[in-house]
Amino acid sequence: MPEKNKPFVVTDRRKFTLDGTPRPDADPSPEPEPRNIPAAPPAAEPPVEFKSPTPAAPAHEPPQQPASAAPPAGEAELPPPPTASEMEQANAAYKMTSERLDTAVRAANPGLENPPEMSFEQIVQSIYMTTILQLGGTTQEGQQPKIDLMGARQSIDMLAILAQKTKGNLTPAESQLMDNALFEVRMGFLEVTQALARSAANRPPAPGAGTPGRPSIVR
Repeated sequence: MPEKNKPFVVTDRRKFTLDGTPRPDADPSPEPEPRNIPAAPPAAEPPVEFKSPTPAAPAHEPPQQPASAAPPAGEAELPPPPTASEMEQANAAYKMTSERLDTAVRAANPGLENPPEMSFEQIVQSIYMTTILQLGGTTQEGQQPKIDLMGARQSIDMLAILAQKTKGNLTPAESQLMDNALFEVRMGFLEVTQALARSAANRPPAPGAGTPGRPSIVR
């Protein structure tokens, strides 16, 4: 019979029936021992690298400034100064506007001369005259003087600060003008305060008041 027409034979190699009894037609050859197939070794894991933790910087913490850069206590932080170009432009615009103002003033007042340029002497005289007005020095005879002691004291202190900041940088004439102005306004301040004190001492006390010239004690 040709090889391709050879019948296909199925051989039952089970040695026991369904109820566990040996089969009479079972192959008497012993069963091959099961082979232990070694398991594949586990894949080597990459070594774990330990790194020391780095502290993360705060997200919104501003950079710390050196102690020398901090403004002194009690002083407000000043804005950044203008650049040299900004200063030059502002100065040029100021001068141009001032010249236009002088031209308009002369046109409205024919024959009026140009106002003198500001000088150190004019600054001292301006503060001096303001202090005299605050002390009532220009009061007309017969009128009640209007005295601003607190304003006068501030003007005198302003003049003293100006003298301190310009010390060593004045001409002999400017230094003499400053000394005379400070002396006169200080003496005028003392004269006015003493006159007010004498006036309060000589005023008759109100009914029920304490000793004349002394503050009464209210209980």
